[in-house]
Amino acid sequence: MAAKIQTSFGLPSFSIPTSKPKPYFKSFTVSASKSISGRKLRAAVIGGGPAGSSAAEALAFGGVETFLFERNPPSVAKPCGGAIPLCMLEEFNIPHHLIDRQVTQMRIFSPSNIAVDFGKTLKPHEFIAMLRREVLDSFLRSRAHSAGATAVAGLVTGLDLPTAPAAPYTIHYTANGSSRRSLAVDVVIGADGANSRVARSIGAGDYACAIAFQERIKLPDEKMAHYANLAEMYVGGDVSPDFYAWVFPKCDHVAVGTGTVRAKKDIKVYQHGIRERVMPKINGGKVIKVEAHPIPEHPRPVRVKGRVALVGDAAGYVTKCSGEGIYFAAKSGRMCGNAVVKASEGGERMIDESDLRREYLKPWDAEYAMTFRFLDLLQRVFYGSNACREALVELCGDEYVQRMTFESYLYKKLAPGTPWEDAKLLINTIGTMVRSKVVETRMNRFIL
Repeated sequence: MAAKIQTSFGLPSFSIPTSKPKPYFKSFTVSASKSISGRKLRAAVIGGGPAGSSAAEALAFGGVETFLFERNPPSVAKPCGGAIPLCMLEEFNIPHHLIDRQVTQMRIFSPSNIAVDFGKTLKPHEFIAMLRREVLDSFLRSRAHSAGATAVAGLVTGLDLPTAPAAPYTIHYTANGSSRRSLAVDVVIGADGANSRVARSIGAGDYACAIAFQERIKLPDEKMAHYANLAEMYVGGDVSPDFYAWVFPKCDHVAVGTGTVRAKKDIKVYQHGIRERVMPKINGGKVIKVEAHPIPEHPRPVRVKGRVALVGDAAGYVTKCSGEGIYFAAKSGRMCGNAVVKASEGGERMIDESDLRREYLKPWDAEYAMTFRFLDLLQRVFYGSNACREALVELCGDEYVQRMTFESYLYKKLAPGTPWEDAKLLINTIGTMVRSKVVETRMNRFIL
């Protein structure tokens, strides 16, 4: 399955540890032809989620004059399961007190409600961190400001493109609800989500979007105890025609949601479906928040143009099949920020499109493009019908599948396998699909 593939409530008070993204500029000699006289390179990051905050932190730490734009008040955190891999805690220096739940048990339910425990291979120290996006986003923004990024509270309304190769970009925004202002910068990083205004400004192209719908439900204590360290996933045509539904535990409530790209107008029907599937477990709970948001389905056709780069959801970095986006948002933001620092030699020289392609886009695609393509294939194979979903759940019971999947997910690196186990997995996959009549159904479609 995933073998050998990488795959608002009161906010807590916290100190801001320095993440210290690696600086690239200390040993460079500035190129005279592109040097900036009397100032530093100026960069604007549009959007203060994980992607934007990580980019702004890297830029500011690396010596670039950085402006981080975020709505005031901050935009509502999108509906999100809130799961992050174990490696992200260390890589991005996320304090453990931000974590709501340490999930050590995963349970996946088939269309016929067959349940498979999907966490038997986790080691004693391993878990999936569950947190609230409003908590994580606030923390990452605060850390970017501590690194030196200037906070700009305002809604970006437009982006004027340069009239000459070295001319600035002009960002137009409203502050305090009505005051119109503008800011000239050298570089723009668009981290403003699936409906990115920055992407539209540079003609980055359209992409298919799913819609995610989620209710946060506060449960009675005895029912919340069931989800103390348990997350649940449900598949079936009643909860989504092309994705999964979830029940993920938070600090004092659960997040119950679903998503779809093929039938967005029916999203409330599918939300009703997941509520019905889990009703015995959530009955008596109170809905405290309802959220909906578009989720990109694939990377945009254009992610770099001129001195503008897109990261996170704006670039389309959400994986199919699993729907994972937080890690890839933060990672792409940091990689892009570091790329600008490196190419500008610590903010001392102007950069151009070729610098962004070489230092950001090429390394990103080399590391993650195959992961996105593979998970796209998995979604097409296993989420297309209830027969396919039954086969998926059966496969999830295989301990080898679980080990390879969790090692790849938790650590975002190649999980070591064996040729013999890989061969067995292939045979088991074919057998499962035959038993679930997936092969027969697809052959009939081909013949007809």
